[in-house]
Amino acid sequence: MEYLDFEKPIKEIYDQYINCILIEKKSGVNMKEVCSQLQDKLEQTIKKLHSQLTPWQRVQLSRHPNRPYTLDYIISITKKDSFIELHGDRYIGDDKAMIGGFGKIEEKTFMFVGTQKGKNTKDRQYRRFGMPNPEGYRKALRLMKLAEKFRKPIVTFIDTPGAFPGIEAEERGQGEAIGKNIYEMMCLKVPIIVIIIGEGASGGALGIGIGDKVSMMENSWYSVISPESCSAILWGNWEKKEKSAETLKLTAEDMHKLNLIDDIIKEPLGGAHFRPELAYKVVKKQIMKYYKQLSFFDTEVLIRNRKNKYISIGFFYD
Repeated sequence: MEYLDFEKPIKEIYDQYINCILIEKKSGVNMKEVCSQLQDKLEQTIKKLHSQLTPWQRVQLSRHPNRPYTLDYIISITKKDSFIELHGDRYIGDDKAMIGGFGKIEEKTFMFVGTQKGKNTKDRQYRRFGMPNPEGYRKALRLMKLAEKFRKPIVTFIDTPGAFPGIEAEERGQGEAIGKNIYEMMCLKVPIIVIIIGEGASGGALGIGIGDKVSMMENSWYSVISPESCSAILWGNWEKKEKSAETLKLTAEDMHKLNLIDDIIKEPLGGAHFRPELAYKVVKKQIMKYYKQLSFFDTEVLIRNRKNKYISIGFFYD
């Protein structure tokens, strides 16, 4: 387990707790009371630390190297061997930063689409750090249209620092691909559930972010720009990234207060990276809860409600 700078108090107590267990196993001395006290102290430290998190610290948690990624969620919440990954946009190629395919939760088939980061240096390069090219968004739209054809609900997982900013992406129509996805997703005739599990940056997130229900994990963020980029534009460097994170109102709590999302998904104590198996369970429960709510609406009502949801965002003056 890796720890961020502000998580060091947790690491110190956790190491003591693990050592206590090891000493008991090796020596045979009864250390249960000491271990129990350390466990209580660990939980209290985590609770205190996470009750005082700043927006910038939540941004850091959203990028935690041990945090579960899209494929982790999909494989963990679907029935064994039921997820079938589909590839290619049928125009240029198969973007590895965008993944998708059919899978079953309980007995219901869903189309899963999401941005995928890498777990090590080689994998991150392969996945382009979760930043899709235009063909990634076109693949996502192809899969969502396939779901519409077979009347299967769609679940999208967002965890991206943004769409890929390279020249080749612009040459192949990055803005057009994202814009078309937003337009088409407004009118898809099946329920769409969106979950932001980590970073939700700019058009890179919006390209698969239109849904009937939109939720954010507790330690995720959603904004038109990252705190570092905002700081660089306004102050010419990254030194004001903490101030930018606070001003941008990018946390799940801020998004909920502004009525830009429907729910905040509570993470396990310590964050999704600390107890990923519990994070999978709560996400699975949220998806099924939303699906049951949305399945009651007929197509016309579903689309009308979705459009009205986004039309009502913002403030309008005469």
